[in-house]
Amino acid sequence: MTKTQVLSEISENTGLSKKEVASVFEELSVVIDRHIRKRAIGQFTLPGLLKIKTVKKPARKARKGVPNPFRPGELMDVAAKPATTKVKILPLKKLKDMAL
Repeated sequence: MTKTQVLSEISENTGLSKKEVASVFEELSVVIDRHIRKRAIGQFTLPGLLKIKTVKKPARKARKGVPNPFRPGELMDVAAKPATTKVKILPLKKLKDMAL
């Protein structure tokens, strides 16, 4: 479904206008942003549906002479990677039950 289709279906089912539904979605994105941004809580839960959290991945040093997993017997160099922050979305029980 496109964003417009989602907004129109929710507005039909709830009796709200499309503008009101769009403003709810906009405010939801602001709340999520406020919770998962840098120096914030780092997680947001949409009750019953999903949990959004940030996961910090540490930096990795460069390595030389590592065995190549795709070509046995060969050695390869692995480049360094900086520390990053990933966003992880976990489904909660209610959402898992919907898929069954």
